[in-house]
Amino acid sequence: MHRFTFRRLMFYFSAVVLVVSSALYVTGWWVVPYVYAVSCAGVAIGYLTTAYTGDNRRLRRLNFQQVLAAVLLPASSYLMFKYRNEWFLLLFVSAVLQLYVAIVRRNEEGKDV
Repeated sequence: MHRFTFRRLMFYFSAVVLVVSSALYVTGWWVVPYVYAVSCAGVAIGYLTTAYTGDNRRLRRLNFQQVLAAVLLPASSYLMFKYRNEWFLLLFVSAVLQLYVAIVRRNEEGKDV
């Protein structure tokens, strides 16, 4: 079982706020892009500060994909500030990468044990 550290709680909080703020974008509130940007930064920092240092090449590749997903989030925030609808595409690609990494990492770490 994972311990709930401050960093992990901030990551979860940022992820929830990211989902809520991306859904609230359609309302047109002026504050939503700022909330989205801060939550993107929180999620990206959460992913970028968890590095894999083992010898498993597949887990190292998955860590790179997770870093790529983390970089796409602030890029989507930039596009949201520019009122470009492509921000959603970057958010979707990041979410798919994160989902893939979460599933495959769990299976791969189960093999190592």
